[in-house]
Amino acid sequence: MPDLAVLIPALNCGATIGPLVAGAREYVPQVLVVSDGSTDCTVAAAKAAGARIIAHSRTRGKGAALLTGLRALADDGVSRVLTMDGDGQHLPEEIPKLLDASAAAPGALIIGSRRFDMVETTSARLFGNRFANRWVEIACGQQLPDTQSGIRVYPLREVLALGLRARHFAFETEVLIRAARAGLTIRSVPVRVYYPPVDERVSHFRPFLDTVRIVGVVVGLILRLW
Repeated sequence: MPDLAVLIPALNCGATIGPLVAGAREYVPQVLVVSDGSTDCTVAAAKAAGARIIAHSRTRGKGAALLTGLRALADDGVSRVLTMDGDGQHLPEEIPKLLDASAAAPGALIIGSRRFDMVETTSARLFGNRFANRWVEIACGQQLPDTQSGIRVYPLREVLALGLRARHFAFETEVLIRAARAGLTIRSVPVRVYYPPVDERVSHFRPFLDTVRIVGVVVGLILRLW
């Protein structure tokens, strides 16, 4: 699939990135990992598993890492990008579901909708997700079951034309709102995810700060301030 690549933004994901890259390459041989200022073995582990690497010298945010990767893949002539988080929550065996949905709707933005009823998560994170979902649905004018999911297929040329500005976790929210306003089709497919026990989980998402950032972007877009 020369037109397709997997993009994984990663910050200190040395414990999970290797198996994730290896698993993703079973379905999509081209995998790009953007290390967002990682200080552990993320780069070495990803490279050993067969990924191409771009490394930020300092942490700039998930959105910045995604944008770096999207632009690099566009320069390579890639037309569709499947994104996954580097923390191991996204399962490579779910990739075919998103690719099938993308094949059925060329040019659509495909979201892997996570099944939270099947995993253990914190009440703060669940509230933040649902709260952000509601705001994003209002801004998009359509129902979207999981607006914060990081496993997606992007039609690359169309997404880069949206003029995206957010650089942290709000980036994925901004993509949806701008895509909806631009008339891009947005579809969701249910996917399984894996979360380790809450007390063992490593996440760079800060429920209060990042939820505030997301809502700020949503309100800014609704009011046409962005």
